[in-house]
Amino acid sequence: MLLHLLRNLFFFALHIDNNTVFPKPLSKKDEEECFILMASGDQKARNRLIEHNLRLVAHIAKKYSSSQAEQDELISTGTIGLIKAVSTFDYTKGAKFATYASRCIENEILMSFRAAKKSAGDVYINEPVETDKDGNALTLMDLIDDGTDIHEQVELMLRSQQVYSFIDQCLDKREAEIIIYRYGLYGNAPHTQNETSHILGISRSYVSRIEKKALEKLRKMYDRSPF
Repeated sequence: MLLHLLRNLFFFALHIDNNTVFPKPLSKKDEEECFILMASGDQKARNRLIEHNLRLVAHIAKKYSSSQAEQDELISTGTIGLIKAVSTFDYTKGAKFATYASRCIENEILMSFRAAKKSAGDVYINEPVETDKDGNALTLMDLIDDGTDIHEQVELMLRSQQVYSFIDQCLDKREAEIIIYRYGLYGNAPHTQNETSHILGISRSYVSRIEKKALEKLRKMYDRSPF
C-alpha cells in the first residue's frame, strides 16, 4: 500500500507546477461533489481533491521545516498523508475534511521524522506506517492484509511502464538516477532527498533542483501522450 501511494505521488507530481503556488481550497459544495464522484470511480475528482488541498500540506510542512529544501521534501511527505486522507475520508458523516486531512498530513510528517532516526534496514511490526479512516496510526501488523485492489494494481503497472519509457527517452543519466531513487522505481526502495544526496555524493539542494527539472521534462512528455 505504501509503495502504491508513493507511485501515485510520483504520477501526481507530474501534473503540479513547480512554482509553489497552489490552487485555492474548494468550497464545501464542490468538495462534497468531488467525494461523490470519486466514490463512483472518478479519478479526476480524486486528483482535484488532492490538488486543491496542497496549500494545506504546504502550511503544515512549513511548521516543521527550517529551510526551503527541507520544506519541499516535507511537502512530498505530507502529500502522501493527504492522498491517504482523500482515500479514506467518509464525507457522509459530515466531518470537516480539512481537519481530518491535517491530522493525516501531520501524522505522515511525524512518522517520517521517527523513521529517519532509525537505520534503513530496521523494520518493526508495531511501527506506525499508515492511518485509518479516523486519521489514527496503523501498524505493519494491522496492514498485513491490506485488501489490495487488483484493478488498481494493473492500472498502476501500465502507467509505470509508460513512465519508464519516458524516463529512458527524455532524462539524462543523473536525472534518471535521482527520480529512480526518490520515488522507488525499478524495484528500488524510495529515498528522501537527503538519502539520495548521500547515495549519489551530491548536495541535497542539487538533488532538489535536478528532481524538479526531471519532473518538468516528464510532465511535458506525459501531457503530450494520448494515454
